[in-house]
Amino acid sequence: MKSEKISGVMVLEIETPTLNAGNVKDFKHLIQPFLESEEHVLLDLSQLTFVDSSGLGAFLFCLKRLNQKGGDLRLCNITKPVRVLFELVRLHKVIDVFGSREEALASYPE
Repeated sequence: MKSEKISGVMVLEIETPTLNAGNVKDFKHLIQPFLESEEHVLLDLSQLTFVDSSGLGAFLFCLKRLNQKGGDLRLCNITKPVRVLFELVRLHKVIDVFGSREEALASYPE
């Protein structure tokens, strides 16, 4: 996972094509320090092409952790197959999704 802090927002680029039961534990382990230390987290999903229910649960886990401390989670660059799943389970109504990293960063208050 690549990380970069831009204007107070921690941008994390997921560098795997899948997020599923086989690797979700590793994902949670990698993201945990960011959930504890950051308030605003933006996940760039440009390389992610498959997510199963475990992966969706991991996104909700991140959202809950950040919301508990007044922070937020936003997503950007979602690939078409992942977007279809998000829309199917209506997750795009729960987590803010943006077409590009720039759009997502611009959505944060200055």
